[in-house]
Amino acid sequence: MLTPLDKLAIYCEGGFEDKTAKMAVGVLRYSANEVTCLIDSRHAGEDSVPLTGVPRRVPIVATMEEARTLGANTAVLGIAPPGGHIPDAWRPILDQMVSLEFNIVNGLHERLALSFPGAMGWIWDVRQEPAGLGAATGMAREHDGIRLLTVGTDMSVGKMTAGLEILKEARVQGVDAAFVATGQIGIVVTGGGVPLDAVRVDYAAGSVEREVMRHAAKRLIVIEGQGSLGHPSSTAPLPLLRGSMPTHLVMCHRAGMEHLPRLPWVKVPPLQKAIQLVEDLAEAVCAFGRPRTVGVALNPGSMAREDAVNYARALEQELGIPVVDPLTDGVKRLVAALPLEPEADLPESD
Repeated sequence: MLTPLDKLAIYCEGGFEDKTAKMAVGVLRYSANEVTCLIDSRHAGEDSVPLTGVPRRVPIVATMEEARTLGANTAVLGIAPPGGHIPDAWRPILDQMVSLEFNIVNGLHERLALSFPGAMGWIWDVRQEPAGLGAATGMAREHDGIRLLTVGTDMSVGKMTAGLEILKEARVQGVDAAFVATGQIGIVVTGGGVPLDAVRVDYAAGSVEREVMRHAAKRLIVIEGQGSLGHPSSTAPLPLLRGSMPTHLVMCHRAGMEHLPRLPWVKVPPLQKAIQLVEDLAEAVCAFGRPRTVGVALNPGSMAREDAVNYARALEQELGIPVVDPLTDGVKRLVAALPLEPEADLPESD
């Protein structure tokens, strides 16, 4: 829905306080569109780089009117809260966006286009089930290449980030590669994919399979993971395994995490056990050769750099596979662990 000419203003009021500003950070880091500003009255006038962690400096303003004066024509709703609901406090702001004739990019579940049928700008409700879906058939096994799925020990640990960084590095190395976005942020920044949490469960695996097979000619297909097998709220991991039938995995993990932040009674297993669980389950549900975990994408979280380096070094020694922070270390070692040569051996279907 976005065109190269659209200039973005990312509305993220309160999102940095409650740690829900995933859309804001993802769009700021990866969108090819011009980002004119962030809109957050609590941080207006501050430097965006330390706030977001993204080395793409943009102004932070307090109001939609200020965003308009900076040339923005498209407002992005910049949060991704659990459950995907629009905060009640944002309702007057939505009215204002429409009255100022902004286009709106909405990655939350509510369909705003139905609420504002007379809007002068367009409204892109990203989380809509695509038409024409069916049940999965195992067709992904016919792809004669590498299907790399990013998996994780929790939600919001960097599965999209790891996948996009691997895609970028693979292309730099001349690999014919594609990315399958399965969440609203990935869809917005890449322009395609399937919003998996908006798809009826009967068609979920089939929707992933269809997106994978759109790229069947590619040597490497990177599939964006969602959620976690160990999270009580997560429904996406099984359809992702069945629909993509991965040949390889990258485990994404937040350094030092021993339990889920929002659900402290849910313990995170040792990483070796988490990796084995995903590999075992993938082998069982996919009727396909066992996928191989090629490395760990480590999200340092709030851990100091030196501590994160030591943590990664110890984890790598324990697991025997590369452990990298994709944004600090890069992902060359993860890409190097993939059998990218056409004659390389891949798992065989049963």
